[in-house]
Formats: sequence, C-alpha cells, structure tokens
Amino acid sequence: MSTIRILTIDDDDMVLNYLSRMLSVHYTILTCNDPHIAISMVNTEQPDLILCDIDMPEVDGGMIGAALAANAHTANIPLIYLTSIVSQSEVHALDGIVGGRPGISKRASLPELIAAIESQLLTDS
Repeated sequence: MSTIRILTIDDDDMVLNYLSRMLSVHYTILTCNDPHIAISMVNTEQPDLILCDIDMPEVDGGMIGAALAANAHTANIPLIYLTSIVSQSEVHALDGIVGGRPGISKRASLPELIAAIESQLLTDS
C-alpha cells in the first residue's frame, strides 16, 4: 500500500466504497461522507490529495474548496472535483478544469482517475 494518502469526500457511501476498493491498490484511502466535518478531517488528517464531490446537500464542494483555500494549513493540498455534473467529454472540453479547479467526471475510467490524481501529485511536488 502506498504512503500517499487521499481523502475522498462524497455524501454517497456507494461512491466512497467504490473509490476505496479501486484506489486502495495504489494509495491509502480515507473517506468522509459528511461534508459538514470534511474540513476538520482535512485539518486532522492532512492528506496528500483530496477528491471531492461538488453536488452535496447544504455544504457543497465549492464551499469545501473555498474553506480549504482560505486556511494556511490546507491551502496547498491538491483538490480534484469528482462530479457527476459533467461528463468526461465535457471535462476534456474544459481542459480538465471544473469550477475553477482540476476536475474529473464520476463516469471517468479508473485509469483516467489515476492519471488525474498522479498529475496533481506531480504538480504539487
């Protein structure tokens, strides 16, 4: 198991379970299904990267991204929006930027997701 720690934030437990199963071969996966506690979890866990859903009730991915960017302890942690709002072809048309941040469709293949993760980890180092 890798020492790279990725926090996945999504209000859908099925999505979190899938991501944990698929990505844990490559990374250490932490999950959070409550966007209300996501920011405190990022502060506590200090992951190497965050995969965050955009469309969640009450506290959406944009609010989480803004709060993390405003905090000196979390501002430099790469965040990728993982969303069903856009298709993978739309993400490509947007040059991989969704809501002002790197993004990927939930319908993307596992190799595409891993490539997006690796790209952000390389950008951060």
